[in-house]
Amino acid sequence: MDLSQRSQENVEYMIEAIKTKLKMATGAAMNASAFHVGQYDDIMDIYELVMNKERLSISEVEALAQELGHLRNNSKA
Repeated sequence: MDLSQRSQENVEYMIEAIKTKLKMATGAAMNASAFHVGQYDDIMDIYELVMNKERLSISEVEALAQELGHLRNNSKA
């Protein structure tokens, strides 16, 4: 997948990959379609951070989940 292209498809791909890597129990509540291309850079930053770490601490997972929630809530505004 070419993530250098800003598209809704890439946003959704990255969100799904982040949810999988974080093994988020609330993954069902965080629909990838709730995020939009205008948040691409922020989502890409989170995606790269998550994918480049072998393991994440509980506090890191919580912080990332909180940031994703913030992005999701801002997409509704």
